[in-house]
Amino acid sequence: MALLSPLVEALTAAKIPVGDAAQAAVTWLKTHASWLFDLISDLLDGLIDGVTWTIETIGPIGMTLLFVALTYALQRSAKKCAVVALGMLFIINQGYWDRTIETLSLILVSCIVCMGVGVPMGILAARKRWVYGAIEPVLDLMQTLPTFVYLIPAVIFFGLGAVPGLIATVIFALPASIRLTYLGIASTPTALTEAATAFGATPMQRLLKVELPSAFPQIMVGLNQTIMLSLSMVVIATLVGAGGLGQPVLNGLNRMKPDLGFESGFVIVALATVLRVMLEVRKK
Repeated sequence: MALLSPLVEALTAAKIPVGDAAQAAVTWLKTHASWLFDLISDLLDGLIDGVTWTIETIGPIGMTLLFVALTYALQRSAKKCAVVALGMLFIINQGYWDRTIETLSLILVSCIVCMGVGVPMGILAARKRWVYGAIEPVLDLMQTLPTFVYLIPAVIFFGLGAVPGLIATVIFALPASIRLTYLGIASTPTALTEAATAFGATPMQRLLKVELPSAFPQIMVGLNQTIMLSLSMVVIATLVGAGGLGQPVLNGLNRMKPDLGFESGFVIVALATVLRVMLEVRKK
């Protein structure tokens, strides 16, 4: 082992400047692109405020009825409607509706952004396989890099509040929608696409009438995964001022109060169950 010490010292002396490069990039962006981050922050803040206002206007009972109606429309199951209704009533009963609004707004905006970016990216990657080969390492990096690492520049660029929490949530959840859309489009039976082409369908017609309907179950799984991954980030988002259901969890940890932790934890589980049951792919 002693013989290896000079090699270790030589490797350490020739340290690759990863940290310095990251610091330089963040400083440059902060100096030259602050206008862009301000614009993004304003747009996302406006979107979050709009969703929050809508949920507040509908109210807890109205949202419960709306979720039950959506569940029945999507699932055609009285049992699943009952699960959704009980989950929503449990959240209201525990007195966490205001916190739930903050978390639900973050999740809905995250889904809008993730699906709005992820579905087109997945389609492009399925059409041009080299694109998927190029972005796959980036997708792996987005999901494996510790959240706190990219939360640091997010706070530097966007300050404290809901926006950096949303940015972190989108970075963490976006790969699911891209991968599952890619998988659904790429898995479209060749016989279907060849038949559509033989009947004179254009690439856009083939996409809209053959590939997307075939990939729809996978895309819905991607939406479901995006929701679950977004929910897993609620505590992280709370650390940068996003509020929501992660706040009582954090308060319970800081004050050593298990009642706060368990109450809010079960409310998060209830919300996750409601959203999962409502949007899961119905078995034919």
